[in-house]
Amino acid sequence: MSGLKEHAIGIVRTLRGSGYQAYLVGGCVRDLLLGSEPADYDVTTDATPDEVMRIFPETYAVGAQFGVVLVPLPKGLVAKDENEVVEVATFRSDLGYSDGRHPDQVRYGKHAREDVERRDFTINGLLMDPLSGEVVDYVGGRDDLRAGIVRTIGDAGRRFAEDKLRMLRAVRFAARFAYRIEAQTFAAILRLAPQIHQVSRERVREELTKMLTEGHARRAFLLLEESGLLREVLPEISAMKGVEQPPQFHPEGDVFVHTLGLLDKLPQPCSATLAWGALLHDVGKPPTFRVADRIRFDGHVAVGMKMGQEILHRLRFSHDDREQILALIDNHMRFADVQKMKESTFKKFVRIPRFDEHIELHRIDCLASHGDLTSYNFTREKIANTPPESVRPAPLITGHDLIDAGYQPGPRFKEILGAVEDGQLEERLRSRDEALEFVRRQFPRAGGC
Repeated sequence: MSGLKEHAIGIVRTLRGSGYQAYLVGGCVRDLLLGSEPADYDVTTDATPDEVMRIFPETYAVGAQFGVVLVPLPKGLVAKDENEVVEVATFRSDLGYSDGRHPDQVRYGKHAREDVERRDFTINGLLMDPLSGEVVDYVGGRDDLRAGIVRTIGDAGRRFAEDKLRMLRAVRFAARFAYRIEAQTFAAILRLAPQIHQVSRERVREELTKMLTEGHARRAFLLLEESGLLREVLPEISAMKGVEQPPQFHPEGDVFVHTLGLLDKLPQPCSATLAWGALLHDVGKPPTFRVADRIRFDGHVAVGMKMGQEILHRLRFSHDDREQILALIDNHMRFADVQKMKESTFKKFVRIPRFDEHIELHRIDCLASHGDLTSYNFTREKIANTPPESVRPAPLITGHDLIDAGYQPGPRFKEILGAVEDGQLEERLRSRDEALEFVRRQFPRAGGC
C-alpha cells in the first residue's frame, strides 16, 4: 500500500472515530475500481474545515473558503515527493458561478449525496468506504464505468456553466480511458465551446498538457476537433485540417493527419516540451502552403517560430519551456542535412541543449510520414562513435590570448574565436600554438579588429 493511500485511509478512520462521516471520493475511487493506482486521494466529510484543522493540526487551509483543507503526510510514511497531501473537503452545495469557475457561495451540508451531486462527471462522483470496501453510488457512476461513458452529473449545460474547464476535462477523460462522451454531454460541449475563453489560459494550458502527455494525445485532439473546442483553444492546429502535403514525402495525408500521427507516437513517459514541440512543429505550414512544381511550404519553420511564440505566450508558458519548444520547432528540419554537415556544424548541432528531445522529435516525425529513419540512425551512430570530449572540447584560446597577441578587442573577436572553434572541432587545430598561428594567418592584425 502506498504511503499516500495509507494516509488517506488513516484520515477517514480518524474522522470516523471523531464522530464524523468520511469517504474517499472522486478520481481515486474511479481509478481503484479500474484497477490502477491513483495519483492522488481525496476525502469528503461532514466535518467543517475548522473541525478538520482541529483534528489534523498540520494542515494547509488553502481552500478553506470552499470547504477544502490539505492534510500532508505525517512523518514516517513514505511519500513519492515531499509535497504529497490528501485533500479533505466538507460536504457542500455550491451557489452560483458568476465567474464560470468558482462558486459565489458554498453551503456546508450533512449529506454525502448533496455533495456528490455538485461534482462534474458520474465516473468521478463515486464514494468509497476504504475500511469496508463498500462503494456508494448516487449518480450511476459504476454503470458508466462499465459502459465506458463520460456523462455529467445532472444537467450538462449547468455543469459546464459552473466551470467551463469541465468541457476540456470531458475530452481528456474520454481520451484517457477510451470512453465515449454521452450524447447530451457532447451536445452541450458543442453548444458552449466558445465560452471556454472564460477559463484562465493557465488552466487551459495545464489541461492540454495533460492530454498531450497522458498517452492518448491523438484521440484527445480528434475529440477536441470534433467538439469544436480545438478551434477555440488552438485555432492554429485546427487550421491544419485539409492542408495537403506532397505525397512523395507525406503519404499519410494532410498536415493535421501528420500531426496526429506524431502525437500517437509520443514516447511514454513524455516531457511536456517534447509533446508541445510535436504538436507545433509544423504549425507554420498552413499559412505558407503553395503549389509550384509540387506542394511547397517555403519558410514554414520561420513562420512556425513566430506563430509558436504567440501561442506559447498566449498560454502563459514559462520562459524555459517556451525556449525549448521553440528550439524544437526551429531545428526539426535540420536533420535532413546531417549527412552533409561539416564536422564542426554537426558537433555544434548535437550539443544543442536537451538534444535527446530533438532527435526523438525527428524520429517520430519520420515514422508519422515516410518512415525513413536514415538520418536518425546516422545521427545516433555518429554520436555513439564520437568521443564526448571532442564534441565539447575546452577552448584552445580565449579573448585574453588574442589581446596578449596584440589584437584589439572588438566585434571580430567572436568571428575569430568561432573560426578557431570550427578548426578545433574539425581537428585541424589541436593546440594553442596552432590556433594562434591560424589566427595570425587568417586574421592579420593589419586588417583591424
